[in-house]
Amino acid sequence: MQEIKGYDRSIQELLSGGSYGIDYYQREYKWGRKQIHELLEDLTGRFLESYQPGDAAKDVANYGHYFLGSVVVSQNDEVRYIVDGQQRMTSLSILLIYLNNLQKGRDQQVSIQSMIYADDFGEKKFKIDVPERNDCMEALFNDKPLNTDDASESVRNLAARYQDLGELFAEELYGDALPLFIYWVIRKVKLIEIIAYADEDAYTIFETMNDRGLSLTPTDMLKGYLLANIDTAEKRLKADKLIKEWLARFAEFGKETDADFFKAWLRSQYAQKIRERKKDAKPEDFDLIGTEFHRWVRNHATSLGLHDSDDFYHFVMRDLKFYAGHYISLLNAATRRTEELESVRYNADAGFTLQHHVLLAAVTPDDGEQTAVAKMRVVSDFLDNWLNLRFWNSKSNSYSTMSYAVFLVIRGIRGKSLAEIRTILHSQLTKEMEEINFSIMVGLKPSNSKTIHRQLARFTDWLEQQSGEPGHYEEYIVRSGKNAFEIEHIWADHYDRFRDEFDQQNLFDQYRNYIGGLLLLPKKINASLNDMTYNEKLPHYLKENALVQSLHKDFYPNNPGFQQTISKHSLPFHSHENFGKADLEKRSQLYCQLAALIWSPDRLLDGNEG
Repeated sequence: MQEIKGYDRSIQELLSGGSYGIDYYQREYKWGRKQIHELLEDLTGRFLESYQPGDAAKDVANYGHYFLGSVVVSQNDEVRYIVDGQQRMTSLSILLIYLNNLQKGRDQQVSIQSMIYADDFGEKKFKIDVPERNDCMEALFNDKPLNTDDASESVRNLAARYQDLGELFAEELYGDALPLFIYWVIRKVKLIEIIAYADEDAYTIFETMNDRGLSLTPTDMLKGYLLANIDTAEKRLKADKLIKEWLARFAEFGKETDADFFKAWLRSQYAQKIRERKKDAKPEDFDLIGTEFHRWVRNHATSLGLHDSDDFYHFVMRDLKFYAGHYISLLNAATRRTEELESVRYNADAGFTLQHHVLLAAVTPDDGEQTAVAKMRVVSDFLDNWLNLRFWNSKSNSYSTMSYAVFLVIRGIRGKSLAEIRTILHSQLTKEMEEINFSIMVGLKPSNSKTIHRQLARFTDWLEQQSGEPGHYEEYIVRSGKNAFEIEHIWADHYDRFRDEFDQQNLFDQYRNYIGGLLLLPKKINASLNDMTYNEKLPHYLKENALVQSLHKDFYPNNPGFQQTISKHSLPFHSHENFGKADLEKRSQLYCQLAALIWSPDRLLDGNEG
C-alpha cells in the first residue's frame, strides 16, 4: 500500500483546486429532497448559532465550525477521482450554484464562482466533472429552465434538488445574513479529504469504511436500552418481538424511516423546549431528539414516566405500538389520498417534513380509532391551510423558519380533546388572517413553480369534486415524464402583442406570470399551443379540465354541476372572449377567492374537505 494522507479541508480548499471526476460504479447522483433538506437544515441551524444581526463579514472568522464527514479521493498525477463522498460533494456544488444565483444583483457579493467551475480555455469545467451532467449544471448556473424528461437519473435529481433548495432555503438568510452565510459555508464547513495515490488503496479504504462492521444505529441503541430495563424474560421477548415487527414495517418505506418515526413520536409527546434562534443558544429537547433520540430517552427516562420494569414494558407494548401504527397510516396517506386524511397527501407534496410531528401530537393512546383519525384530520387540514396562507403572502415554509412555530402548535394541542384542538387551531388561523389573507395576486417565478403548480392542481381538483365529478389531483400533480402536466401561460411570451396595454416589457412579464394568467395542461398540449394567440388557444381549451374550460362560453350550458358550484359559493367564473390586462386581473381575483374558499379556517369546524 502506498502513502495515504488525510487533510482537514474547508469547502473553499476542496473546490478551489482542480476538478474531481467520479468513478463509473458510483456515477449516479441519488440524493432526494429529504437528504438535501437535512443538509440545509443542519447548515442553517449551525450558522444561526453564531450569527447575530449586525455582524460584519470579518466576524465570521470567529464563528463555529461544522464537520460534514469525509471524502475519499484517488489521485493519479493531476487527475482526482472521488471514490466515496460524491453525494455530499455534488450537493455542495449545487448549493454553491444556488447561493451564487441568490446573491446576483446585490451590492455585496462573495466570490465563489471559482469553487463551481474552472475556466478551461473559455469553457466551464465544473468542479464535479461529469460530462453528461454539463448541460444540466450550465442551466442551473444560469438559472434557466431545464427539460429533464429523457435525462439520466443524476440529471433529474440535480434539477429537482436545486428546485428544493429554492423552496427550503431559510427566510432568515435572504437579507443581510446571506453574504455571511456564504462566507461561513465556504470557510467554516469542513471535511476530511483522504487521498490515496493508488486506486486499489482508495477502494480498500472505501470498503473498510462502508462494508466492515455492524455499527449500531440510534434505533438499535434505544431498543437495547428499553429491553434491558424489562426484567421479566417473557415480557422482554414480547417487547422485542413487537419492536422487530414495527421496524420491519418501517423498513418497507425506506432507510431511516425507523429513526424518523422515533423523532416524530418523541418530539410530539415529550419535547418541552426548543433552541432559541440566537447566538450561543443551547440545543433543547426538540433539537436533541433530532440528533440523538436514543441518548435523550436515557437521560430523560423519569420525565417520560419510565421508573420500573412495568413502565418500560408498557412504553413499548402500548405507547410505541399505538404511535407506530398511526405513523404507518400517515406514511400511506402521504403517498395516496386517503379518506378523512386527504390533507396529509397535500402537505407531503408541499414538502412539509414536520407534518407527522404535529399530527402525532394530537393523539393519545386513550383515543379510539375514530377519534384519533378525526383529530389528525383537523390538524392536517390546519397545516394545509396554514402552509398555503403563508405561501400566498410570500412567507417561507422552510424548516428553520417554521420549526419554532410548529413546536408551539405541538405543545398547544398535545393531550387536548378533539373539540379543544378544533378551537385552538381555528383561533390561530383566524388570528393570523387578521394580518394576512388570500387577496394578493401571487405570481410565478423560478423559485415557486412547484408550489404554483400545486395551487393550480388543487383548484382544478376542487372544482371537479364540487361539481360532482371525480377529482384528478394525482394526475395534475405529475411534473415530469410523458404524462406530465405543465403550467400554461394564457398569454404567449410576445410582448409585441400587448404594447397597447403595457408600455414596458418588465410590466408585461410581471402580469403574464400572475396566477390568473396560468392554467394546467398536459405537456403535449401545452407545447402545441406555445406561441398561439388567446383566440387561437380558446377552442383547444374547451377540451381540457374544468379550470381551463371555464374560459370558453360553450362550457357553461352543458355543465350544470359546475354552474351549481359557482352559484353556491358565489364564485365569479365567466367566459372570456378576449383576454387582456383587465381579464387577467379579474381572473387573478377569482383565483384569490378560490384560495380563500378552499383554505377557509371554518373548514376546521365543519370538517368539510377543501
